[in-house]
Amino acid sequence: MNAMTSPIDATQGGLPGRVIQSTRGRGHGPIVRLMSPGDLGQQLKPFVFLDFIDTQGRAKPRASDYGLHPHSGIATLTWLYEGDVNYQDTTGRRGQISGGHVEWMQAGGGAWHGGNFGDGDGRVRGFQLWIALPPELELSDAVSTYLAPEAIPTHGPVTVLLGHYGAASSVITPPSPLNYLSISLRAGERWTYALPSGHDVVWAAVSAGELELPAGVRAGDMVVLSRGEEIEFKALTDVEFVLGSAVPHPHALVMGNYSVHTSRASLRDGEARIEQIGRSLLRRTS
Repeated sequence: MNAMTSPIDATQGGLPGRVIQSTRGRGHGPIVRLMSPGDLGQQLKPFVFLDFIDTQGRAKPRASDYGLHPHSGIATLTWLYEGDVNYQDTTGRRGQISGGHVEWMQAGGGAWHGGNFGDGDGRVRGFQLWIALPPELELSDAVSTYLAPEAIPTHGPVTVLLGHYGAASSVITPPSPLNYLSISLRAGERWTYALPSGHDVVWAAVSAGELELPAGVRAGDMVVLSRGEEIEFKALTDVEFVLGSAVPHPHALVMGNYSVHTSRASLRDGEARIEQIGRSLLRRTS
């Protein structure tokens, strides 16, 4: 969980919706880490990690490269625009998600999960977001949810992955007051986001195409936006992007090798739990 990039200063003043920081992250192969607690995650918590996944023009890792691994104190949401990813977790779930699907893993007090790109030749493109849990959830039982496109609400150009937008509300209850949205616009279209009360954290990341904010933000960019009542986005080309906004997480980020908690005591409890699950997994395979 080491930081993989430092944000690039792109200050354009404090006007609402202006880009105040930008990064293209750093990664290996088809997965680029755009945010981690060592950089933007401290500023944007409860959003603490963001990975951009795109296999176009890059060799896919072998299926064995992404086995089961542990987490505690966080939740992850995997959102695919296209392609297929295999998954499994220690709540007993195993299967495959495809473009338009969501995987939600709220690790709570400890869980193991994993996945891989499988053997297909098609492009895989999407994001995996990690969210820090509040004290009342960071040691709770693990919960996993897998949603097909028909179970994911939309309102206009917006797909609601977490939280609310317009008349649409996610069937997944967010761990704290936040919105995580996916937006698709055609070239020349505009979309305005009215920030909910108290959502002082706001950012966006582009998966395909280019936005004007007013500077250009292209595929692979993540930007931190200045707080305002409304933020306008203009599509310079056909574009797909995600946006997160939230009430700030008022707790420290106490880091372990696989965990993010709000205190050293809860970190010890979470790491003890994932070690216990790991021993159980080893017994099953030995």
